[in-house]
Amino acid sequence: MDDFWKPLEIAPDGVAATPEGLLHRLRELNVGDLLVHEKALVFRGFGVTPETLDPVMDMLLPNRLAYVHGNSPRTKVGGNVYTSTEYPPEYTISMHNELSYSATWPSRLLFYCEKAAETGGATPVVDGVRWLESLDDEVRDAFAKGVRYTQNLHAGRGLGKSWQETFETEDRDQVAEFLDGIGADWQWRPDGGVRISQVRPATTRHPVTGAEVWFNQADQWHPASIGDEAAAMLAELMPPEELPQSVTFPDGAPIPGEYVIQVRDRGLDNAVDVDWREGDLLLIDNVLVGHGRRPFTGSRRILVAMSD
Repeated sequence: MDDFWKPLEIAPDGVAATPEGLLHRLRELNVGDLLVHEKALVFRGFGVTPETLDPVMDMLLPNRLAYVHGNSPRTKVGGNVYTSTEYPPEYTISMHNELSYSATWPSRLLFYCEKAAETGGATPVVDGVRWLESLDDEVRDAFAKGVRYTQNLHAGRGLGKSWQETFETEDRDQVAEFLDGIGADWQWRPDGGVRISQVRPATTRHPVTGAEVWFNQADQWHPASIGDEAAAMLAELMPPEELPQSVTFPDGAPIPGEYVIQVRDRGLDNAVDVDWREGDLLLIDNVLVGHGRRPFTGSRRILVAMSD
């Protein structure tokens, strides 16, 4: 594996340094093949603004998807365009593949920098094959049978996201149809919330290259990832099975905290930072590449959209 992998940067060489120049360049490229080969692409120097973003997104994302069943806090700002995860700026967001805990996930993600942070705020990206190979054999073997994700989505009041926010609907029948369609175990709760449980694999293979990659969010769903003190406070509030989200091995056995800490840390250790400049776009193959966020200061606004 190339120890120096990083996203391919595409600049306005030979075309105008304008959004129209970028559209011209995109018409010349086979973006699908290039993305599979390079895994991630940065488009820089074309002066893309929020007002000129839509035509670029239309070319890079053939079928823009809604963020249905997404568990991170975001704001919808346009036609299936969202803010990036709205966690406090002092926190690192660990590496993950979007919606890897679900039965369906987007194949591409596109990030757009509307406003760069004063300091920090890079989007780290990690080669999923490298991430998998960086883990100890003991950890890889332990996850061989996959993981069980459990969600408790409230009906409008409680910790975490409501089911209405998560599924972008007020219609319980639509939620039921979606969950049945992905083969989840689920039930409505007496308080109007919904409890969802799914067993998902810990790795997957890319549909074109066949490469096996680390592909789960066990570290983000596990209390160990938030630190001992915060985890202890949560344990006093409610049992693990009542948390907004939790994860175990498929048979319900607990995942050791040291396993998920290793996964989290080695993902970050093997990542390459994309440092943002306003107007930049980052397109990633969501199976081949995981992504996260570095802490930052000042205001930062990154928009994200996804497609199948």
